[in-house]
Amino acid sequence: MRQLSFFIAIIVFVLQASAREQQPSAGGPLAIADTTIKKDSSLQKLDPKSEFKDLFRTAVLGDGVSGAKLNPLAITFVQNYIAKNTKGFNSMKEWGRPYFDMMDAILSQHGLPKELKYLAVIESGLKYNAISWTGAVGPWAFMPAAAKQYGLKISKHNDERLDYYKSTHAAAALLTDLFARYGDWLLVIAAYNGGPGNVDKAIRKSGGSKDFWTLQYNLPNESMNHVKKFIGTHYIFEGEGGVTTVTKDEMKELVLNNNLTLTKDEVNNSRMMPITGRYNSGVIIKHITMDMATFNRYNPGFDTQVATNGTYDLRLPVDKMEIFIAKKNDILGESLQVILGN
Repeated sequence: MRQLSFFIAIIVFVLQASAREQQPSAGGPLAIADTTIKKDSSLQKLDPKSEFKDLFRTAVLGDGVSGAKLNPLAITFVQNYIAKNTKGFNSMKEWGRPYFDMMDAILSQHGLPKELKYLAVIESGLKYNAISWTGAVGPWAFMPAAAKQYGLKISKHNDERLDYYKSTHAAAALLTDLFARYGDWLLVIAAYNGGPGNVDKAIRKSGGSKDFWTLQYNLPNESMNHVKKFIGTHYIFEGEGGVTTVTKDEMKELVLNNNLTLTKDEVNNSRMMPITGRYNSGVIIKHITMDMATFNRYNPGFDTQVATNGTYDLRLPVDKMEIFIAKKNDILGESLQVILGN
């Protein structure tokens, strides 16, 4: 109870501090980093702090579409990260759109959450020719050994780590293997950065705990902060958290409490049906004529769970469920074709 009161006090303090930071001096300009913007300027929307209060409220309380909450241990890091990077990432939303669209399609084909594309943002800044201090190359920062293991060719005249399309397929295969190993996206992201060996060592040093927030300090600092950077990046691009920003246990809670993201009428006018097989959300929404955001509200973490377990308790509005049942075999067949098309 004391810990709960402590965290609530922290949240209230940060929110109050954030609100105070947004109050400019009377009649004066609002200074933001290296840019000075007048209070009545239409460009004020680019100020990371001007919209931070609502974003931070969504992060802490989980009142967005997904319902995902920000762990109290990440509050300070994510707050600072959002304030520092929002302007640059908002620009990336525009110039990076073709790359994001391509990555979305490939990640979906592999049954992975599309939001994993933000790994490429923090790994390389979405640059094809990025080279890290460790020698990792390309938008997905592949080391030579991992690149070859996942089918990328490296020669004197050709390095497929630089190829957005091929490296994204390779990254998707690696992420799939890591999720099969850990079943937890935060640990997957830590292992993607620092290797499974470091994650396994952190688990052992933490007495066998597989909760990221418990074992984080037994990880290399870079890997620990890498996970928090991913969470911050997710909030900037999506405006909220999601299945890839929470632990395994937190994700289970999200799925079990999915009704919290739906209105009472939506719950009453929907049906739930257990399904088995490698269904693909993109194929389903095409056949039942539903947008992806709405489908995800009814079925959070769908593609990940189906790819991992092969089962899911599908929930749809009654009329959409009737269409799904009528086209069930066609949908499954086309979903398998999408997967095999990789």
